[in-house]
Amino acid sequence: MAPPARHEDQSSSAKGEIVALIPALRAFARTFYRNVDDADDLVQETLMKALGNTHQFQMGTSMKSWLFTIMRNTFYTKIKIANREAPGKAACVSGQPAQDATQEWFVRGHEISAALHRLPDEQREVVMLIGVLGVSYEEASTICGCAMGTIKSRLNRARLRLLSEMKETSPRSSVERTGISVLDSGQRKNA
Repeated sequence: MAPPARHEDQSSSAKGEIVALIPALRAFARTFYRNVDDADDLVQETLMKALGNTHQFQMGTSMKSWLFTIMRNTFYTKIKIANREAPGKAACVSGQPAQDATQEWFVRGHEISAALHRLPDEQREVVMLIGVLGVSYEEASTICGCAMGTIKSRLNRARLRLLSEMKETSPRSSVERTGISVLDSGQRKNA
């Protein structure tokens, strides 16, 4: 009778850890979807899959990596299905966000966000994982299912492309002028 109680303790511990990671899941989901509602739907679907499969989680491994991998796989599965079905894309004005205040920092933030969304999916994913969410190179390689060298290469290409799109000469110039550190945060965390 002892093993079932231990399994229940592990399951409740895993569920508590999942709940604590919801903010990180929401942030990661925004790398896949600009629309907050779509991102939240992806988080919900990820949570449903994770909670339904907590017995598959290996204790002692990273819960964050496990959840991010579930989310990434869920997103790419949805994309494959959507591409197969090819629904019409109506560009409705009501779906576009209202324009907020025009302070320079706000505008610069939107410029960086737009530049991030113009990156190829693999590069944007790595920038968000490492630069924004603070995931290690090793964890990012596990989540993305590729070698650590590939992660470093994608991150470097993404940084250079962001700098080019933002018409910056170095990551520091953007930080000093606007106080936004997305362009070089991964360098400091992983140096």
